[in-house]
Order: sequence, then structure tokens, then C-alpha cells
Amino acid sequence: MTTLDEIRTIYQLPFPELLWRAMSIHRAHHDPADIQRCALLSIKTGGCPEDCRYCAQSAHYDTGVAPTPLMTVEEVSRRAQRAKERGATRFCLGAAWRESKEGAPFERVLEMVREVRRLGLEACVTLGMLTEEQAHRLKEAGLTAYNHNLDTSRRHYPNIISTRLYDERMQTIRHVQKAGIAVCCGGILGLGENEEDRLMLLAELAALDPPPESIPINCLVPIPGTPLEQAAPVDPIELVRLVATARILFPRARVRLSAGRDRMSRELQALCFLAGANSIFFGDTLLTAPNPSEHADAEMFRDLGLPDFSAASS
Repeated sequence: MTTLDEIRTIYQLPFPELLWRAMSIHRAHHDPADIQRCALLSIKTGGCPEDCRYCAQSAHYDTGVAPTPLMTVEEVSRRAQRAKERGATRFCLGAAWRESKEGAPFERVLEMVREVRRLGLEACVTLGMLTEEQAHRLKEAGLTAYNHNLDTSRRHYPNIISTRLYDERMQTIRHVQKAGIAVCCGGILGLGENEEDRLMLLAELAALDPPPESIPINCLVPIPGTPLEQAAPVDPIELVRLVATARILFPRARVRLSAGRDRMSRELQALCFLAGANSIFFGDTLLTAPNPSEHADAEMFRDLGLPDFSAASS
């Protein structure tokens, strides 16, 4: 198992050496031109009882996000088909729940998963906490991956969330792994954490067996009305260092450059791709947060000489 000291040593390498190592490992395990396009849909928005201090969907804060009911299977199918036509290979569904309760809503989500898979897309869901039985039922429905982020380090976590314990998150991840579903698990930078907290988060991920199939690296999008609305932006070089360190630690994983891209320059995103990030979410919003336009992403991909971003270029 990789220790915190070993992770720190990697992260603190001179920047050219760190980037070279990450690029070399990335090329050994991935096509550097293969950047997966994912679409993310909020299937049930707002009204969440959790008090995550960054989240627009928490019922604890006045953020202007109106709660909406769970979508129909038919609407999800239409959205998934459109995402596929626009170049997505993974379709992700997010519900603002603390946990997935048994009953009609969960049965509907299972049907959504089956429909996304029927369309030939990878299916990922994030539904909050799961029981072991629910994880097995999602596996039977064909779920590709379950997203359950740890957000930050164990020690900083109580400063961000009080309504759910870190160990409860870990328990859901264990249920997902036991069911044979790939784990998508990462964190958010810019929550008031320090460098050590970020490395401790990577150490938590490195301790998972098996390691995560994908690692979303989010940068906080400050939401008016939340306690973190005045949070300082993430330093660009620190972001690239973390991406590169994650690539070295998890050679086979998808490192997903996720929320916060609308606040990143094209040059910063290109550096992240060089450092080993090989997935983005496209579309104008990520759940409720802003995201670069498809046209901007298409233009960036063309200028970088990457495979055409078919949706926005058509």
C-alpha cells in the first residue's frame, strides 16, 4: 500500500519531473488522445437533507435551486440518446438523496440504468448511501460504476459535512465493491483544505482494494448562499500537481477533470490532459453547476489536435 510519505514525495517532485513521470505512466496504460466524454444528468434535483457546505442542492441553504421530482424513465432515455449522439460514451445520473430508499423511486432508477445500458452507454449513478442489497440490485441492472466521492481528507471532512460520517461513505464504497461494481471516487479542491488534506485524500483512495476505476477531480464552484461562496480559487499549478500525482498512483484509472472547468483556461486544461486527466463532462451544466459550452470544448479539442468533439462541431 502506498504511504502518505510516498505520496508526498511524488507530489513534491520538481514540476518538470512530476509531469514527465505522469505522462510516461499515462502513455504506458492509455492512448493520450483518448479523453472520454461523459454526460451528467440530475434526475432528482434539490431538497437534499445533507448539509454539505459547498452544495447548491442542500436544503440547509438558500441557493435558489428549486426541488424537482424524480425524472421519468422516458425522459432519461431521451437525454441519454441525445448525449450518445453528441459523443458521450458514459451517461451519469445524479439524485439529490442522502440515501437510496427502497420502493418505487429506486425501482425507477434501476429501470433507468437498464435503459442507458440498452443504448450502449456506460452507466454511472450517484444516489447517496447504499445498502449491500441495493448495490447488488444495481449490479444486476447492469450498472457500470457507482460514484461516491469522499470529498476531502478524513480530518477536514467534519468542517464540510456534519450530517454524514466519513465511515458511512466508506461503507457504501465497500458495498459497491462487494457487488462487483466499479467505484468512481474522488474529491473536491477548494474546500478550505490544505496540501496535506489533498494528499491524505489520495492516500484514502490508494487504500481501496480494488482501486477506484475512475477518480473525479473537482474544483469548487462557489455557490451563492452556501457557506463556501467566498472560497478562494484553486491554484492552477497545485491542480496539475494533484492530477499528475493521481495518474502516477492510479495508472489504469480514468482521472476525470470534472467540476470547475468553466473557471479554467484552455492552457490549464491542456496541462491537466498532459498530466494524465483523460475524461471530461460536457454540457452546459453539471447537475446545477456551470460548465464550458459544447462549442468551447469542441474548439479546444480541435486546437489541441484531439479527436473531434462531434456534438458541437456538427
